[in-house]
Amino acid sequence: MSFRIFYRAFWVILCSNALAVYFASHSIRTAVVTTLACSLLLQIVYFASVLYLIWRSDGGSKTGQRTEHLGVATQLEYQPPDHDEVVRTKSSDVAPVFPMGGISLLH
Repeated sequence: MSFRIFYRAFWVILCSNALAVYFASHSIRTAVVTTLACSLLLQIVYFASVLYLIWRSDGGSKTGQRTEHLGVATQLEYQPPDHDEVVRTKSSDVAPVFPMGGISLLH
């Protein structure tokens, strides 16, 4: 669930909860306390669902780590060039390529 949807549903639930409690008890204090408790409960549930999604997505990276141990995975990370490569690049007619955040601006 995206945050925008959660935010809208959050306010709809809180307002309907406040109105229902107020009309049932005719007490503003009870409506405010119950609404604050409901707010806290909804935030805890949202946080727990985000943690669950993070935990669930971690299963895919464990599979990648297993294949890497077997030598199947290819390495896609940026590796800085050796010092010898930098020296040869500076002496050639081609402008050196300096990656910015893993993306080359000249290619």
